[in-house]
Amino acid sequence: MTNDDARQPALGRGMALEALARAERKVFTRPAPKSAKAQMKFLLTRAKGSSKALADRLGVSRRTVERYRAGSLTTPQKRLQAALVEETESEWQPQVRAQVRERASTTSGMMVDVVAYFGFTCKGSSDDGRERSITTDISPTYAKQILELQAAGATEEDLHPLVAEAITESYFTEWGTRAKGLRADFTHVQSINFRL
Repeated sequence: MTNDDARQPALGRGMALEALARAERKVFTRPAPKSAKAQMKFLLTRAKGSSKALADRLGVSRRTVERYRAGSLTTPQKRLQAALVEETESEWQPQVRAQVRERASTTSGMMVDVVAYFGFTCKGSSDDGRERSITTDISPTYAKQILELQAAGATEEDLHPLVAEAITESYFTEWGTRAKGLRADFTHVQSINFRL
């Protein structure tokens, strides 16, 4: 195994997808429901009142959904609590989320903060790969592609090369003004955050 092979693990545990979800949660204008009863009521409205559809989505029985909605059960187990939070936040304020996504895709772009090992491919490059902490803008063009991939259910493997390309464009080649032909890839991601 070469050193390059040892550095191959890319983004772990869906870090980029989690970072995009966190960035969207930060734009909410009102807090999402916190109690299990309020979350269940909200999700039932989104499921058009179908407790069966919601039960299937959460992986619980229909009766469990009804008990939480009525308030007779109040403290969900960890798995159900995590599912309630995830589902509630993914459905919360869709219009606000759509406006922010549209703005990022057309005018403002987004910011990325990443700490990772960056390696380079370029003819005549003297830069050896190393761990870097980078904060940079991502153009609206790349922001649109990243957000579309996320919405289409992309995996980390789908998203990773596009994020690397966006960082290369803005940080390493300074929007095409230097280091023509440079390509940067990143692995061993310590942290990644987006700001919409």
